[in-house]
Amino acid sequence: MTLDINRIRQDFPILDREVRPGVPLVYLDSTATAQKPVAVLSAMDDFYRRSNANIHRGVHTLAEEATTLYEQAREAIAKFINAASPRQVIYTRNTTESINLVAYSWARANLKSGDLVILTEMEHHSNLVPWHILSAERGIRLEFIPVTPDGLLDLAEYAKLLEQNPKLVSFTHMSNVLGTINPAAEIIRLAHAAGAVTLLDGAQSVPHFKVDVQALDVDFLAFSAHKMVGPTGIGVLYGKMALLEAMPPFLGGGDMIKEVKLRSFRPNDLPYKFEAGTPAIAEAVGFGAACSYLSSVGMEAIAAHEHEITQYALERLEEIPGLKLFGPAADKKGGVAAFTFDGVHPHDVAQILDSVGVAIRAGHHCAQPLHEKFNIQATSRASFYLYSTKSEVDALVEGLYKVKEYFG
Repeated sequence: MTLDINRIRQDFPILDREVRPGVPLVYLDSTATAQKPVAVLSAMDDFYRRSNANIHRGVHTLAEEATTLYEQAREAIAKFINAASPRQVIYTRNTTESINLVAYSWARANLKSGDLVILTEMEHHSNLVPWHILSAERGIRLEFIPVTPDGLLDLAEYAKLLEQNPKLVSFTHMSNVLGTINPAAEIIRLAHAAGAVTLLDGAQSVPHFKVDVQALDVDFLAFSAHKMVGPTGIGVLYGKMALLEAMPPFLGGGDMIKEVKLRSFRPNDLPYKFEAGTPAIAEAVGFGAACSYLSSVGMEAIAAHEHEITQYALERLEEIPGLKLFGPAADKKGGVAAFTFDGVHPHDVAQILDSVGVAIRAGHHCAQPLHEKFNIQATSRASFYLYSTKSEVDALVEGLYKVKEYFG
């Protein structure tokens, strides 16, 4: 199945925008946040126009409609990742909060001084800082699977780390810098054999290819709506039922309780135990619409299209003198091309590209340790999605030649 790219692009109104008169937008920053299709925008607009009310707290028509839409979205998300039950889908603000939920609830209830948590050298700060905080607080040990020079995880070193009886293995499914798609099923299987719980950062994987939590046998999965054509401000933590049932609440307040007395309380059932206060209702509706939209397009077709665009982009970028690419070959990575340009700071690269309408990212991409691993402070990063085209890659390359010309 191939994508009808012209039809797909018509679903995204922002792609018709000119960033200034006569300069059309070339959006190559989907790894940071994806653009939104009409289906998502309309679902959220319709909610606010027709059904806006608080959920779980009223019997009037609007409250019941809002509750139904909110829970239907949860069902759509559960189906998207093949969760056995919608009760395993916990709404959070984003991937970061989902990882923190595990760190503050599961980890603080189960880890003690000296316990080992295995991470990797390619983690986003969201999967580093919560464990640094816990290490300082509890004295847990952190060890890291090394990244090889070609941007892959060193699984031989991982095997050695597993001999130290870790309690948790937490890692990214796909690097937001290198684009590396890690062998999650194998990493999880080996972790379980060593007696460890697993947490998968799916922020970059769930939007781009099929992620099946039951096939992976992962214990926790964290991801965000805004990277998968949904709204900002909402994410998900998936967890195995037994783990979620045993975990204490993360935040206290309304809706996460079954009973409250002056001197005690009883937490609510799953998933509400972890959803304190008025949630992001419209955003949940948009999240469900995003899952439905991506499913209608087809995740296999999206992955195949991105692979074709990425392969083309890497070939074109390799033509440019003085440009250095980071990460593995196209067959081992997702739609990301991170690079440096001899003698030109990534921010200058991004600024000149913006002058010709090309939007990329520049900086350390919330992955400073990974950049230190490669002895660089920052990279420029172009990233691709279902609406990206080869002509946009050509515009990127043309813009990079302007950068080269400008800086001599």
